[in-house]
Order: sequence, then C-alpha cells, then structure tokens
Amino acid sequence: MDSWTGPDVPELTGTSPALRIFDTAAGGLRPLATGHVARMYVCGITPYDATHLGHAATYLAFDLLGRLWRDGGHEVAYVQNVTDVDDPLLERAVATGQDWREVAARETELFRADMAALRVLPPTAYIGAVEAIPAVVTLIESLRAGGQAYEVDGDLYFSVDSDDRFGAISGLDREAMLEIFAERGGDPQRPGKKDPLDCLLWQSARPGEPSWETSLGTGRPGWHIECTAIALEHLGMSFDVQGGGRDLVFPHHEMGAAQAHVLTGRWPYARTYVHTGMVGLDGAKMSKSLGNLVFVSTLRDAGVDPMAIRLALLAHHYRGDWEWTSGDLPAAEERLALWRAATGAEAGPSAGATIDAMRLALADDLDAPGALAAVDRWVRDQGTRGGQDRAAPALVATAVDALLGVRV
Repeated sequence: MDSWTGPDVPELTGTSPALRIFDTAAGGLRPLATGHVARMYVCGITPYDATHLGHAATYLAFDLLGRLWRDGGHEVAYVQNVTDVDDPLLERAVATGQDWREVAARETELFRADMAALRVLPPTAYIGAVEAIPAVVTLIESLRAGGQAYEVDGDLYFSVDSDDRFGAISGLDREAMLEIFAERGGDPQRPGKKDPLDCLLWQSARPGEPSWETSLGTGRPGWHIECTAIALEHLGMSFDVQGGGRDLVFPHHEMGAAQAHVLTGRWPYARTYVHTGMVGLDGAKMSKSLGNLVFVSTLRDAGVDPMAIRLALLAHHYRGDWEWTSGDLPAAEERLALWRAATGAEAGPSAGATIDAMRLALADDLDAPGALAAVDRWVRDQGTRGGQDRAAPALVATAVDALLGVRV
C-alpha cells in the first residue's frame, strides 16, 4: 500500500538530547534508548470514516517522536498499518450500500491527504491488512502447530494461557480485562472458548462477507494478529516503540505482545509502549461510534490553514485527555500569525537559547506545549526588546519546521 508524500525536514546545527518518555508497561517515565536505527510501530486507521482530530492528535504525537529521533542523529524505521478489512468497515459499507473496498480505498486516500496537509512524516512501510494476509496465515499456522491456537466452529482462537507474561503490558486484573475486552471487539461470552479472553485469529467465511482461500480455510484475519504479523515482518522483535491511542492498551497491544512472545520465545515485543490521551467533544471521547467528531478534512475544506490545525493539537500534551472547544482554533490561528510575522522580520533575538529550549521540552516526554511556549517567548522578546541578529528569524523558522513540523 502506498504511503503519502512527506515534507523535507531541514537539518539543524547540534542534536536533540536523549528522550525520556512515559512507558505504559513500566508505569512511568524512562529513557528511550535506541540504536542507530530507531524502530517504531504505530497502529493505523480502520478506514470507514474520515480522519477526526483524535486520530490526528495521535499521529502528530508520533510524528514529533520521529522528528526528535532524526534530530538526534537516528535513522527511523516507522511502520503503520491500515485495517482495511474489519467489522466496522463492513458494517459501514452495508449501511451505505457501497462496496467495502470502495469505502476503504476512499477513506484511506482521505487519511493520506489529511496527513500530508498536516505535514506528518510518512511511515517507511504502510501496510494494509489485506496485503498482510500471507504473513498472518504463516503466524497462525505456527501457533496452531504449537498448540497455542484452537478451533471453535471453524474459527481459530489464540489461547492467552499459552503466554506466561499475559497482562504485563496493561497491568489490568482479570475482571477489568473481561469488561474492556467485551467493549473493544472481544467476544468473552462465546461458547466453546477455552478462556473468555482468548482472541480471534482467523474468522471462517460468513455469507456476504469478504474472504480469502488459505491453508487455514476460507476466511479473513482477526484484528490483533494482523498488527503482530506486520510488526514482526517489517521491524522484528524488540522494536523500540509500540504506539497508539490509550484505548489500544488492552486488548490490542496486550494481545499483540502475547502472540509475539509465544511465536518467538523472546521478550519484549516492544521495548516501550507509548499511548496518547483521548480527545473529547461535548463531554465525551471523540469517536465514530458516538458521532461527536470534528474532521480534519472538514476544517481544511472550510479554508482553515492546516498549520493552525497542527498548532491547535500541539497545544495539548499528547498523554493528557482534553476536550476540543471553540477557542482552540482561533488561539492557534493567532499564534500562527504572530510566529509568521516574527520569523519574517529582518532581525530578532538570538535563536540559540530558543532552539535549546524546544529540544529540551520535546525530550521531556514530548512536551509540545513547552516547545510552543519557548517559541512564544522568542516572539514576545522580539516585540518588546527587538534584537540585532539577522540570522535569528530564519533559524527559528527552521527549528519550528524541523522539530514541530509547522511551516511558518
């Protein structure tokens, strides 16, 4: 599957310091150690509707991480999936009387356009679930041969009891797991399962639904094994960061780690688990099921500068829950106008301290609001004290581009 065309990232003098980030599995901040090639997997969209601001906030957070890695001298291997066959997509296609493939293709293309407009750096590998089916089948065959997969009425399930580390990512007790599993695509009440928490690996063909003929029989892959197969094929075991929204901690990331551990006999699946907070609107989490959405494409179609959208999202720390309000966008537009005026001036205060402050803020758990505040201070200083450094405005503009992805 094709990704989108990304912007050129300008190089800055110096490098970012080592990053500390919150690891969900560890329950606290920890140094994000990595080799020369930093490896990251971020779970992608299920393309049955357009990109809302909750999606965009998540992908911007990991865009910051990738930019900071690059500024620190690392190469970045970034993998993202597209769940281009799944129940929500099929349900949307039936409800709208469209072919599921047309819905998936249209919404994936809209997502690409939104990401390009927001200047999000593209993944180095962008893989759809459908194209990953051969890899998925290979992993399921291995699990079945090892006795970690079993059949229920033609469907294949992963036995969570086969992984002695199951639960290590989320830290949830069994009661909480069962409740969340039922809410997030699981089927704990299905008769015939060995454990209510066992997750679907392969669903046998259903009338009117897409399916593929494989050695497992005719059917389609389950959700969790899709990401496991793509990550192992393109990044290998013990990659640096598994990322996504906080609603993916359980069951999705827990199941992925369990499957990979059983398949490879190695640990960890990912060295660090990084999750973004939830974006709300009208008092509830912004979600397709609730319909309380603000779409990036709608804002763009209304003529909103994508850089203002990006600044509005970066004004909130990636880990916190927050609510989109009517004041977010005007504040971001005002900030963008001030930054553009200041970086377009003939001279200004020295840029060195500002760039250092931006780097330090981002290295401290991707503190984007802190980095924005550093630029705001430089802008205010230019307005109140002036400055004679003729190179400073261009240097600040370059840093804002390289580190924050905002073109002024």
